[in-house]
Amino acid sequence: MVDEHERPDRDAAVRLVDLREEPLDVGEVVNALDDPAAGGLTLFVGRVRDHDGGQGVTSLDYSAHPTALRRLRAVCDQVVAEHEVHGVAAVHRVGHLDIGDIAVIVATTASHRDVAFTASRALIDTLKAQVPIWKHQRFADGDEEWVGLP
Repeated sequence: MVDEHERPDRDAAVRLVDLREEPLDVGEVVNALDDPAAGGLTLFVGRVRDHDGGQGVTSLDYSAHPTALRRLRAVCDQVVAEHEVHGVAAVHRVGHLDIGDIAVIVATTASHRDVAFTASRALIDTLKAQVPIWKHQRFADGDEEWVGLP
């Protein structure tokens, strides 16, 4: 027989999903996933770095397709369906970001750390591949580029 703590409630597992123009808060994500049955919480924080492809980056803007939030929720639902997680959270910034700003936070909780690590990796990788969010980078030399456009 499986212990009730080993079998998370699938309907309640997606705890926080959002796209926001305001700064993201790691504490909010951690608090959303609070669960006494979860032995592991794995958190990934993506920040704006000062370089890309050998060029200096000065800032960037994220734009999201109108379906992006729905797609982000679907990715979270997929992670819940494929991994024995207790909780999932994913928030992504849109709008203007400066170097060092937090662009994305994803996290999962599970009874055991290996599941939380695997699920969080799947969450960020699938988000990057499937959610229509595009990055417009500005470089130190005045050049710019769009990343992620179809």
